[in-house]
Amino acid sequence: MDIISVNNVGYEIVRLLGKGKGGYSYLAIKDGKEYVLKQIHHEPCSYYQFGDKIQSEINDYKRLSDIGIRIPKMIDVDVKNERILKEYIDGDTIYDLVCRDMMTEDYISQVREMCSLLYPANTNIDYFPTNFVVCNGQIYYIDFECNNYMDEWNFENWGIKYWSKTPEFMQYWNDHRQ
Repeated sequence: MDIISVNNVGYEIVRLLGKGKGGYSYLAIKDGKEYVLKQIHHEPCSYYQFGDKIQSEINDYKRLSDIGIRIPKMIDVDVKNERILKEYIDGDTIYDLVCRDMMTEDYISQVREMCSLLYPANTNIDYFPTNFVVCNGQIYYIDFECNNYMDEWNFENWGIKYWSKTPEFMQYWNDHRQ
């Protein structure tokens, strides 16, 4: 097993959870407890411009926490090695639920409740369904990425296109299945 350290504390890497625009997220274990360990990467992304990624994660976490969005707790940050340790939220992603025809109207209602907090705070999140996990019937936004509000990228104009088997969702699914 691989060990990755966050501020000189080693965590056993169990498996890759996913790769996003800004980093790789791994399921990690320490003393029998599960965590998400995110390693920032600097791979090019044609449709998104980054500044200081680790500082953006810290700032975005604080912003979303202050707004009151259900997100995993940020436990530790290793700025030098660009690593973040956060709470692991166990459950299926909205993406997986859409794939298995297990979406419910309640999950849409919950994301709309998040929007009712985000929009007045001039904030959008990345509404792509891989960024949401359902745990005990509640959805959690497991990414920390957020940006200033723009109609083009809000849930109603962009995100909703990926929360059911729309043509946009099916195109993504076809392009990314293994």
